[in-house]
Amino acid sequence: MAANSFQSFIQRITGDVITPEHSSYIASIARWATNAQRTAKAVVYAKNTNDIVAAIAFAKENKLLFAICGGGHNASGASSAEDGIVVDLSRYLNGVRINAEERLGYAGGGALWRNVDEEAIKYGLAAVGGTVNHGLTVGGGYGWLSGQYGLALDNLQQATVVTADGSVRTASENENSDLFWAIRGGGSNFGVVAEFVFRLHPQRRKIFAGTALYPLDKVEALIETTKRWWPNIKEHEGMFQAAFSDPEGNTFMQAVFFYNGSEDEGRKNFKAFFDIGPLTDTTNEIPYEEMNAIQNHILDHGKGYYVKGFAQKEPDYAIAKAGEFSLTCLYEYFPLEKINSVPVASTAFRRMASQNILGMDKSQKARELMNEVFNTIISPAQLVPEQDKVGYVNYVATGAERQLERAHQSFGPNLPRLREVKKK
Repeated sequence: MAANSFQSFIQRITGDVITPEHSSYIASIARWATNAQRTAKAVVYAKNTNDIVAAIAFAKENKLLFAICGGGHNASGASSAEDGIVVDLSRYLNGVRINAEERLGYAGGGALWRNVDEEAIKYGLAAVGGTVNHGLTVGGGYGWLSGQYGLALDNLQQATVVTADGSVRTASENENSDLFWAIRGGGSNFGVVAEFVFRLHPQRRKIFAGTALYPLDKVEALIETTKRWWPNIKEHEGMFQAAFSDPEGNTFMQAVFFYNGSEDEGRKNFKAFFDIGPLTDTTNEIPYEEMNAIQNHILDHGKGYYVKGFAQKEPDYAIAKAGEFSLTCLYEYFPLEKINSVPVASTAFRRMASQNILGMDKSQKARELMNEVFNTIISPAQLVPEQDKVGYVNYVATGAERQLERAHQSFGPNLPRLREVKKK
């Protein structure tokens, strides 16, 4: 790559171009998971779609790796490019505006769910966001409102996408519909999304939520209570349970409760869980916009994460009951009826009749340990289809959505159409 070619490229960018000699370079390549960081040749903080077009063209002309960074919340390194070009949308393309009359939210590709939540609730509205306030839309988007309104991608109305040929396209059901279908579940494989347009929903300001911590000797009671509660889960509630050990080796189960209603309603709904006698209980009425940040302290930026996702009809708590492990194993409980009422072929996302389980570790031996956990939890007795065992695409740490040998597991019957769209 000629130096004059690179200088010419820099001059075309109206945003910022950060290279290794810049004082802010280390910050520019930092990611949520430190193991996902790569030493890019240049980080382009795009200010508009013209900057994105120029960056794509330069990467293609010079045969450089190319990556897109929105929130950088990924453990696979998908938002980084070793010795390549990274287009980062977070500095300039991060605005949010609300059309309250039409109940639409316009979010830049670099906006975080925190930005959307805080702006929308000013109008008594909410989008289906994630369970942390970082980002996730093109991979699916399970959130606390999914039981009522489906996935984040089910509520995507339109997107502005810059594709590999340098075209700036509006994608919706009525315009570039194949592209619109593909970006709803196909990940970041089909272009750079410069702007999302989401359907918004009426939302009460205060909801009931918080965490409760259970010691190891209460785990059995928690398991039995969960098994009785889960078959009758309602659309406006949800729960996470996390099994983890503290630095002293003590094992706990933490439950994160969500109820889209008042404190009285929420406490009555989850009474059986509180009757177990948790060590701590932080549940209360809180502003809705704080809900998606409730786990941020667990999943904070700047640490090493190895993540492995898989699915089960119901959780096997063998790991939690064993009481000897160094990872966090997260069980998700979302009502699936609304999510799975959407026809499989209507988006690229592979719908599953199973719950997500997320294994997460920060040690150097994480991959080996996670595979051991996977083999322990997923047993022949669990009646989960083989294609579901790869789990939710946003929880694949090894970039499996890019590996042809595993793509059929990530995308199921939608894979042939995804390949056809990719050729266009």
